[in-house]
Amino acid sequence: MTDIESDGPIPGDYSMISFGAILVDEQLDKTFYGKLKPISDKFIPEALAVSGHSRNETLEFDDPKKVMTEFLEWINENCKDRPIFISDNNGFDWMFICWYFHHFIGTNPFGFSSQNLGSLYKGMVKDTFKTFKHLRKTKHTHNPVDDAKGNAEVLLTMKNEYGLKIKL
Repeated sequence: MTDIESDGPIPGDYSMISFGAILVDEQLDKTFYGKLKPISDKFIPEALAVSGHSRNETLEFDDPKKVMTEFLEWINENCKDRPIFISDNNGFDWMFICWYFHHFIGTNPFGFSSQNLGSLYKGMVKDTFKTFKHLRKTKHTHNPVDDAKGNAEVLLTMKNEYGLKIKL
């Protein structure tokens, strides 16, 4: 389960500021947190404000290639099978992670697809107007590790209480 924060709407023109990932298992104790130096001079102050960081702070963050290399190593150490990218808003989160992996590493360990937690929940309850957010235990803080953990808790609830078949 992954969550990202950015300073704008698209990768390349704008920057992924931070991201968090958590291995979805019953313990929820294997996490990754990366803070990335901006790759562009462009940023939208309101978008950056969501991350809780100032522009000056982000300029001191780690080199994106270093962070993406460390994330790839973390994935390889923690995923027994092919990793599956799942997020609350995969249209947004996926494009940044995919772009950064391809741009800085030359490959994406998740392949070419992602899964949307909200769509999965809507399908399970057979209602496109329902939201899963009431199932989070960890507060949604816009710290990407907290947000990924809350979403992982939802996925575990869907497995344990709703009968979702998923391999952990």
